[in-house]
Amino acid sequence: MMVDTRMQRGQQWLKTLLQLTGINTEIQVKLESAVTGESESIEPENYWLIIDEINLKPEQIQVLIGPGGVVLDAIQYLANSILNLNQPPEEQASYTIELNGYRVRRQAEIRALAQAAAMQVRTTGKEVEIKSLSSAERRQIHTFLKEFGDLETFSRGKEPHRNLVVRPALAQ
Repeated sequence: MMVDTRMQRGQQWLKTLLQLTGINTEIQVKLESAVTGESESIEPENYWLIIDEINLKPEQIQVLIGPGGVVLDAIQYLANSILNLNQPPEEQASYTIELNGYRVRRQAEIRALAQAAAMQVRTTGKEVEIKSLSSAERRQIHTFLKEFGDLETFSRGKEPHRNLVVRPALAQ
């Protein structure tokens, strides 16, 4: 088994970043295998870098997550930008930064939002616009709703007012 340098790089980078802010804690890493139906899908490996909150004070956790997850999103954006910079394609990876179960809870909320929107579109036959999502969250909904053949999703507007639209799929 080869030592995964992408995993180690991610772990070390996040640990160092937190140390620079005066937070000394461990980083757990979990590889989330991309389970997609299409085998030819070239999704980069997704590593979850999980900040160990055992020794963190509640206010440190709050600051690191930020209102609506903005700080966690910013750290995640930095991780993905910096850790993939000048890396050959096979060394690139996708990083998810997790703290205190925030991402897992948020994923469940996002899935519920997607299901509610899908139901509303199917019931009314009209498009539904979902506001206040990060680009990663919009991507999650696009991916989740791909399974619904009768619906289509796309993004509309410019950041920071970019929204996700769900509507009945146009007949093929």
